[in-house]
Amino acid sequence: MACNMYYEKDCSLDFLKGKRVAVIGYGSQGKAHALNLHESGIDVVVGLYEGSKSIQVAQDAGLRVELTPDAVKMAQVIMVLVPDESQATVYHNDILPAMQSGSYLAFAHGFNIHYAQITPEKDINVFMIAPKGPGRMVRSTYVEGSGLPALMAIHQDYTGDTKDIALAYAAGIGAARIGVIETTFKEETETDLFGEQTILCGGVIELIKAGFETLTEAGYSHENAYFECLHELKLIVDLVNRGGLAFMRNNISDTAEYGGYVAGKRIINEDVKSAMKAVLTEVQDGTFARNWILENQAGRPGFNMNKRIESQHPIEVVGEKLREIVIKD
Repeated sequence: MACNMYYEKDCSLDFLKGKRVAVIGYGSQGKAHALNLHESGIDVVVGLYEGSKSIQVAQDAGLRVELTPDAVKMAQVIMVLVPDESQATVYHNDILPAMQSGSYLAFAHGFNIHYAQITPEKDINVFMIAPKGPGRMVRSTYVEGSGLPALMAIHQDYTGDTKDIALAYAAGIGAARIGVIETTFKEETETDLFGEQTILCGGVIELIKAGFETLTEAGYSHENAYFECLHELKLIVDLVNRGGLAFMRNNISDTAEYGGYVAGKRIINEDVKSAMKAVLTEVQDGTFARNWILENQAGRPGFNMNKRIESQHPIEVVGEKLREIVIKD
């Protein structure tokens, strides 16, 4: 299904003139959004909690900083950029009591709206601008005069101009230089979680580890296994990102291309696709969201255990040594 695309010609920063944007949070995304908006001529205030180490960092960058409730009171557009697991608490404690009727509440990910952890009042406009990349790239591409594409969605349009405000915001962070794709909170949330779990942060990681383990268990050196299964992955991904699958295949050896054809489907087969469908179902029916919320409420025992175990994997040990050599060279 085709999506509407918007560019700078479709956006006007004038819709944000006379309005102040409160960026709540100053992590990777918060820092990028706040600085990009500020340099685009938008009136920005950063909202943080008392005692936050980011207060001085944001002030040193030339940004106005207030405690979150105060930042919300003085702003008309509120972009929530604290972690997903913290958003509901921050919203109910600091944002909701200070927000005025007709305000624009914004998100860079649909999780808390889609799974009803946050249910804004009917007199609040709600939109999403979700850059398709980490905050450091939102910032670096903007500084270079470019940007990252972003997804846009409108959840509530109380005042009738929420789309104009959202597009102006997208232009302010540089996304409209590349393209803004219209979607829904549901579609962005479910596809984002699915992609993270099955490909980007789950499937690819397990594929790398399985390849590394297969080679080392067969007696090959950890160093060779690391380079073949992890280090060279970026070279292939860069080619795919630049021109698609066909472009990548045209820029590798015929031997590698043939090997991919005959072995790829033996590794990623119908069983894998069935498992992906099961993961998608858990995203769609809220099972993953519920488990993640409960995991945080319990103090993250499973999360912390997995993080500790994964940090000790042999591929991490050899990788740390090899990266030092590569960087020095």
